[in-house]
Amino acid sequence: MKRSFDDRDRKPSSADDIKPVFLSKAEREKLALQRREEEATENKRRALDQLNHQSRSKPSSDPPSSTPDDNPRHHRSRDRDRDRDRDTDRRGGRDREREREDEARSRERARVEKQAEREKEKELESIKEQYLGSKKPKKRVIKPSEKFRFSFDWENTEDTSRDMNALYQNPHEARPLFGRGFRAGMDRREQKKLAARNEKEIRAEIRKKEGVEERPEEAAAQRQKEAAADLYDAFDMRVDRHWSEKKLEEMTERDWRIFREDYNISYKGSKLPRPMRNWPESKLSPELLKAVERAGYKSPSPIQMAAIPLGLQQRDVIGIAETGSGKTAAFVLPMLTYITRLPPMNEDNEAEGPYAVVMAPTRELAQQIEEETVKFAHYLGIKVVSIVGGQSIEEQGFKLRQGCEVVIATPGRLLDCLERRYAVLNQCNYVVLDEADRMIDMGFEPQVVGVLDAMPSSNMKPENEDEELDEKRIYRTTYMFSATMPPAVERLARKYLRNPVVVTIGTAGKATDLITQHVIMLKESEKLPRLQKLLNDLGDKTAIVFCNTKKSADARAKDLDKLGYRVTTLHGGKSQEQREISLEGFRSRRFNVLVATDVAGRGIDIPDVAHVINYEMPGSIDMYTHRIGRTGRAGKTGVATTFLTLHDTEVFYDLKQMLVQSNSPVPPELARHEASKFKPGSIPDRPPRRNDTVYAH
Repeated sequence: MKRSFDDRDRKPSSADDIKPVFLSKAEREKLALQRREEEATENKRRALDQLNHQSRSKPSSDPPSSTPDDNPRHHRSRDRDRDRDRDTDRRGGRDREREREDEARSRERARVEKQAEREKEKELESIKEQYLGSKKPKKRVIKPSEKFRFSFDWENTEDTSRDMNALYQNPHEARPLFGRGFRAGMDRREQKKLAARNEKEIRAEIRKKEGVEERPEEAAAQRQKEAAADLYDAFDMRVDRHWSEKKLEEMTERDWRIFREDYNISYKGSKLPRPMRNWPESKLSPELLKAVERAGYKSPSPIQMAAIPLGLQQRDVIGIAETGSGKTAAFVLPMLTYITRLPPMNEDNEAEGPYAVVMAPTRELAQQIEEETVKFAHYLGIKVVSIVGGQSIEEQGFKLRQGCEVVIATPGRLLDCLERRYAVLNQCNYVVLDEADRMIDMGFEPQVVGVLDAMPSSNMKPENEDEELDEKRIYRTTYMFSATMPPAVERLARKYLRNPVVVTIGTAGKATDLITQHVIMLKESEKLPRLQKLLNDLGDKTAIVFCNTKKSADARAKDLDKLGYRVTTLHGGKSQEQREISLEGFRSRRFNVLVATDVAGRGIDIPDVAHVINYEMPGSIDMYTHRIGRTGRAGKTGVATTFLTLHDTEVFYDLKQMLVQSNSPVPPELARHEASKFKPGSIPDRPPRRNDTVYAH
């Protein structure tokens, strides 16, 4: 039950009275006002009682009685008259005093009421401020630095020059060279019109002053000028030609910049040569240009435009380019040009080893580079030998002992040959590391370092770029091609490359725009029927189906073979002969489906692959990029389809980013998944949940 303020001194009658009662804000305000009114009434009543009490306790103002006369009888009548007069005066004085007291009492009452009213208003104001929070705003204190700050901004109203000087009231347009010059960035025809009009006005003014009439020939010349002003002449219409229409000596710095932007070429380095625009401008030998023409290379690719001039200067190069961009010719042609300047290989120097070494991560890529190199070296009389695993090392050692200028090898087999003394690298001064990041990923870093250390260290260029090179000496030239630059590759580059030029074509780690990417979210049981549907739509075209393991690749090939497809397999469990037969059969269209592991994911150039199908998503986005790069090569379009399951969450984020960058559709299941929103290993920026433990820092 509620207790009023008047009952707070009473003792509670029961247990219910001592329970706390929670009042609302409105009730508290009402009770406070009621209490305040009662206190004001009580104060008013007490003041009136005090005033009445003072008036009653005031002493009487009657005069003291006179001394009685010795003869009262004689004076009795006079005493009666005097008493009557005195009574009359006393009654009148009392009435006047009562009136004064009443008037003083009423004034005091008014004063008390006014004081009570003011106190009530004060109380109400304080209650309102306490409960409603109405506080007076603080006056802003202006700092001295703001009060005396000088404004440097110029206002139009402060410009008094127009009022003071008549020259500023009628400003004139600039007339450079009396109409014969032009201002940049303005329409030339409008400037000609304005110049002709100004000239006409000036001549008319001069004639008016001198009192001379206009001659007919002057009028005709003026009309001709006005007519010419309405037309654009050849000079006005001139537009700088595109770089493709200019000769090499006409190219300006702006043209080279546009050229690099057109082909998405970017450099990082110093003392850079100009890229080549076409094969005749490449400064290659006539024999090599003839070989290029016979190979069917009509125009160079961007990486060839940028890297070949650098190779001809024997600069160390790091090339980062999209897969399928023609990197092989970019290092083969400068390498062959370098070898042609050296003494021919004979009995005197063949025991010192080859002039150049090319290392590749897989056997197939090494053999492919060999084919490409032989295509050009055939016309120069240069001998090329490939050393890969899966073949007799004795036979390969015999080929090396017979002498060759170029060795193309996988790192492991080449290091075996060096350790068994089948080969030496005493005069090798040209090294190419193709797909360097893949070699490091496959664990070949110790073998690569072993091969590089087997070369003479005295042929390294000085680390100081400004130091002059000895023209009589032959320094080592190192080419490194890599789609990405992981830390291990950077470590190799810092140790073995001297002041390299980094050439980037497009965006590192990005697939070419010629590939249409499709990603489908499936269950494991739905993959084979969807694969069958895609292969049925293939027609007479070819497709590569990628799996993550050898066992899975064999199982898929067996399933497809039962369904009647012309299928072959390629993985590391096959012998070298079987792998070569599979690749040759796929290239010759005897098989139209190749089921492969990542062995076929890097560098393998199979022409006209129409469709790449990732039956199993790889564990890294870099491997995905290289897999789909088997299609869309040499300027042709291609399609890549990837089957995705919920077990591939570690690549969801990177895959989504790649699809967004290439403007490819992102499946809604991938876009909504939590793993696609944050990079693996990063901490998502979210508010802490209830069960999260918060640690104080």
